[in-house]
Amino acid sequence: MKRIPFEYGNIVSGYSFTNRIAERKKLYSNMVNNINTIIISPRRWGKSSLVARVFKDISNRNKNIKTIVIDLFTVNSEEEFLELFAKEVIKASSSKWEEWVKSSKVFFKQLIPRISFGNDPLADFSISFDIKELKKSKDEILNLPEVIAKKKKKKIIIGLDEFQNLSSFKDYKILEKRMRSVWQRQKNVTYCLFGSKRHMMTQIFDDSSNPFYRFGDIILLRKISKEDWIKFIYKGFGKTNKYIENSGASLIAELMKNHTWYVQQLAHYTWNLTTENATKKEIKAALKELIFANTPFYQKDIEQLSKTQINLLKAVANDETKFTSTIVMEKYKLGTPRNVSKNKKILMEKDIIFNNNNKYEFLDPAFELWFNEQFLNKSIFNYFNNL
Repeated sequence: MKRIPFEYGNIVSGYSFTNRIAERKKLYSNMVNNINTIIISPRRWGKSSLVARVFKDISNRNKNIKTIVIDLFTVNSEEEFLELFAKEVIKASSSKWEEWVKSSKVFFKQLIPRISFGNDPLADFSISFDIKELKKSKDEILNLPEVIAKKKKKKIIIGLDEFQNLSSFKDYKILEKRMRSVWQRQKNVTYCLFGSKRHMMTQIFDDSSNPFYRFGDIILLRKISKEDWIKFIYKGFGKTNKYIENSGASLIAELMKNHTWYVQQLAHYTWNLTTENATKKEIKAALKELIFANTPFYQKDIEQLSKTQINLLKAVANDETKFTSTIVMEKYKLGTPRNVSKNKKILMEKDIIFNNNNKYEFLDPAFELWFNEQFLNKSIFNYFNNL
């Protein structure tokens, strides 16, 4: 059975990973040359896949470098973060669980770790500490990678995914200062910090009043170009003995505005509906399927918005720019200029809209199509009618 050529919803690898040549080269160079790096972009633009690909390349080419990726999405407290951080660093130090136990005892001077294993020690390993002692000695965990790197005579590269989640912790500011203070002194450890909340990541790393200001090089991830998507989609169909014209591949990219997640999803749905040759008929059916699959999520998002916020989205959908003008505020019932300002901020913090060169746009192209149909009576198939 041939492998499905288009992937979404997880870490994309192999031939399902497309382009990012410049970003891969820069991130690779930064990591092996001890330059801490922050990756900022909206969600679902491929940050995690990019980091996974580069870290794999580093591991394959450099036997003296250990790479670690820690997902902070489900971490809800400082204690959980520190214990997870310690666990993943210790696991990366060796492939043998017996050495994990030894390392846990050797590398801690003040903290006393509690180690536990499940039926499969290599897969089910956890470490915990006394909470009071953990708060007093958090620097020991934050500096654990440097201690292990020196002992093992290796370099360690750590990627922290969904880094912005830490900012929701109680006393985060204290933790933030300690992380910066400890990590900036490490000589054998390099960090790649990235997350899906662009406005929060920007605030953490681009605000001069915050400890992580200028902590490292910032990569602002851009969309993959339409030209690259056309080549990728055409090649993906061809690898599985199916065919799509360049115009069809272009249509898929244009409909999804070159958004990584959705281009892959629409390409997959189109590929799945195609027996031999993909036409506009298959793309149209695939688009309908994609919108239907995502509708429950869009309905949930809308239910959390106020009426004036929805009205502001209508104005954005209609390409309005002067939201505080009397005509626009009255036409869309936006309330006062203060309401407009507040609602713009809320919608940006929810990653529903973003400011693109002083023009507000939807971040999610499929949600925009759904919204236009539900609230502005614009059919999702209008685009096809204009072709």
